[in-house]
Amino acid sequence: MNILVFVETSEGKIRKTSLEAVAYAHAMGGTVTGIVLGKADANELQSIGKYGAAKVLHVADAKLDQHVIQVYSSVLAKAMQDENADVLVLANSSLGTPVAAKVAIKTNASFASNVTELPNTSSGFVVKRSIYTGKAFANVELKNAKKIIAIKKNAAELKEVGSNATVTNYNVALTDADFNTKTLSHEKATGDILLPEAEIVVSGGRGMKGPEHWGIIENLAKALHAATGCSKPVSDMGWRPHHEHVGQTGVKVAPQLYIAVGISGAIQHLAGVNSSKCIVVINKDADAPFFKAADYGIVGDAFDVLPKLTEAVLAAK
Repeated sequence: MNILVFVETSEGKIRKTSLEAVAYAHAMGGTVTGIVLGKADANELQSIGKYGAAKVLHVADAKLDQHVIQVYSSVLAKAMQDENADVLVLANSSLGTPVAAKVAIKTNASFASNVTELPNTSSGFVVKRSIYTGKAFANVELKNAKKIIAIKKNAAELKEVGSNATVTNYNVALTDADFNTKTLSHEKATGDILLPEAEIVVSGGRGMKGPEHWGIIENLAKALHAATGCSKPVSDMGWRPHHEHVGQTGVKVAPQLYIAVGISGAIQHLAGVNSSKCIVVINKDADAPFFKAADYGIVGDAFDVLPKLTEAVLAAK
């Protein structure tokens, strides 16, 4: 079985979720080839091999830095054909998922997103998908000859299994007509650790009472080497940037640890965090709905709890 993995980059660096996709493909067995579109650091490209890719194709055309979905899907469809790939694996992301859907149309492939486990091939080709915002799972059989799998974060254990991969320039003829969609502007997420990649997330809600109090959230996040997030009302009021909005209509996260501070726990917020391995809720309202979804809860004032928690984290280090 030949498996192609679409590897996403950010400012030339490989995204951790894409390395998980490579590890997932390696665990499936067969020959794994990674493909990277646009600018990428040479050492980063070679390092993909450590997670199971036998080789890496690099399409270095600078125009691909624009992340135009139509163009990406055309390049990946051609690469599947040229590499005789039976399966395309990629991360379930704001870029990967729409690209995968278009590739499925172009290649007549079966497509499953939000995949959480390796395929069961004992009888057919069945994948387990997370559905209803993580409240249930569905086992779906992919029957077409070509198959496309978009995996959720943490669907595969990220561990080194090999050495540096051989990197080959992969040339695709692109014209201006291919870029019929143009990005006029974009808002870039900031911070040392971005939400989709974070293993730990510290989020604040209206209980923080204002943006001037966010320092204690940031201090705890820094101590834990975590990303910061917020609830939708907080971003709507302009207390925090919109790219920090965690929830059904914002960024969906699946960290090892999610700490919710002063967030009541509306269903829309829960839908964006319920894939977290462990949820800790800090709220002075003992009846806050979020406590029902929490693995651990602290009933107390965040302005008292967070400084002490930060101090304890630093002392433990």
